[in-house]
Amino acid sequence: MKIGVNVLNFGPGTDPGVLRNWARTVEGLGFDLLMVSDHIAITPDVAQRYPAPFYEPFTTLSWLAGVTTRIRLGTTVLIAPYRHPLLTARMAANLDRLSGGRLVLGVGVGWARQEFAALGIPFEQRGRLTDELLTGVRAAWAETADYGTGRIPIWVGGNSDAGIRRAVRLGDAWHPLRPTMPWLREAAVRLKVAADAQGLPVPALTPRIALKPTATPVDGPQRLAGEGTIDQIMADLEQLRLLGAETVVLDPYHGDPSQTLDPRPAWAALATVAARLPTPPANGPRS
Repeated sequence: MKIGVNVLNFGPGTDPGVLRNWARTVEGLGFDLLMVSDHIAITPDVAQRYPAPFYEPFTTLSWLAGVTTRIRLGTTVLIAPYRHPLLTARMAANLDRLSGGRLVLGVGVGWARQEFAALGIPFEQRGRLTDELLTGVRAAWAETADYGTGRIPIWVGGNSDAGIRRAVRLGDAWHPLRPTMPWLREAAVRLKVAADAQGLPVPALTPRIALKPTATPVDGPQRLAGEGTIDQIMADLEQLRLLGAETVVLDPYHGDPSQTLDPRPAWAALATVAARLPTPPANGPRS
């Protein structure tokens, strides 16, 4: 099982130097994957959670590809309706080629109504637009050699039943975000049921979980996977391995933008996890 990290590409403490240090820290600790988020118009509903500056993912990952050598680079998640399918296909293929085949394209439908309005995109049609993007991107890659060679994995986000069905139809992996362990065990069953119902293979499981270490154990049904003592966090990772997870992305952001002013606690938590892993999480790019 590979281990990735969600890097904070937003907030008052984020700038190019901090992003570079994030990338070098995560790669230096031996993690396999570095992922960033996506927003374009920082409308009030977005700013409440992810305030400016917000570094756009394709340009940010292109730059980080030049300051790293091994770690895979991805989006968790690119908001599919915000870009034309051919533009997304072009940018993703170019980034994959420039980085030496290191891109993972995670996509989702989006949630910020005000941002959709600012971009002139109908919020109510975001599911259909996401399906169209995924279909269009795959068609562009398959039919036009100019879009690049190689195989870019597509991870489909979304914790709903619609997201599960979309991952089965159009994704290489299902990428649920910040679940509890009981919910994820039950959802993994629904994923297989959805695949069987459509007569399609079960996509890989690649969840993004919290990384929220505490000094004392956290109990109760609402405990997020990755929340609690280091022993609880490592036990969650082991349970995810047994559940068949191909990659797990650790998310050190707890919803407070002031965290971006000092990334050192997040780096320390990542170092603690890296030291407890039975084998180094590192793995080279796709061949």
